Amino acid sequence: MSQPGLREVEHEITVSAPAAAVYRLIAEVENWPRIFPPTIYVDHLERAGDTERIRIWATANGEAKNWTSRRVLDPAGLRIEFRQEVSTPPVAAMGGTWIIEPQGADTSRIRLLHDYRAVDDDPDGLRWIDEAVDRNSRSELSALKTNVELAHAAEEVTFSFEDSIRIDGPAKDAYDFINEANLWQERLPHVASVRLDEEVPGLQTLEMETRAKDGSTHLTKSYRVCLEGRKIAYKQVTLPALMTLHTGYWTFTEDADGTTASSQHTVVLNTANITKILGPQAGVAEAREYVRTALSTNSRATLGHAKAHAEAR
Repeated sequence: MSQPGLREVEHEITVSAPAAAVYRLIAEVENWPRIFPPTIYVDHLERAGDTERIRIWATANGEAKNWTSRRVLDPAGLRIEFRQEVSTPPVAAMGGTWIIEPQGADTSRIRLLHDYRAVDDDPDGLRWIDEAVDRNSRSELSALKTNVELAHAAEEVTFSFEDSIRIDGPAKDAYDFINEANLWQERLPHVASVRLDEEVPGLQTLEMETRAKDGSTHLTKSYRVCLEGRKIAYKQVTLPALMTLHTGYWTFTEDADGTTASSQHTVVLNTANITKILGPQAGVAEAREYVRTALSTNSRATLGHAKAHAEAR
């Protein structure tokens, strides 16, 4: 029985990937920057059994925003229920369910259900929400199909790695060094120029020109989410030719003897450009090694300067 004033709608799409793989990509929020292009980062606020609260940072029309949702995961039923904690007028309440249905070994149907009501059950407000949900659901499912199929196919060219350093000093000083990227041109030899915007506290747009060993420079742009002295997560939105995705995070963990600072990267290789850049004999293994070395070199240099900065305090 549906309640008066409550609208229930459904959209669906068929994808070329096994149902269990599709469910996992949507259920494990750390995958979202890979499968939803607007998503910068997702953080777990609470987890208890199959229920969780998540905070999502994403871009909309070129601006970065964040909101909080509750989710109930059902791995056996391949279902995920979600509900916005705070809705924005004209929406009074909004929630729904993802349902993944196997259609064969390598095909599945994704059903996206929404239920919502308008503030004061206003008919104009409801019409506006109808149109927004329909438009967004179609574009989201279409992008999800493309990106789930790509992500599933790209498992073998997707990899993550981490570099860590011990610091004889408090985590806050090392965190501040990474957070204050506007000062990197003076502080880091491999940074040629830098521009940092932070219109919303803790949400940064970082553009910088970095120098390679051979003296050449390249421009990168990233969105960064800064989490109260413990973590800075980012998604790079201008990518070098060998990558189709680059996300990462800096973490700072303090103990009785000092601090461990780490830099983690997740990369999806652009296989189409491997031979163009690394020569006709190069394959995935060579590209992984090349990308890992380049990113690690810069991360370790930055961590080393953060260490010196924190220990000098």
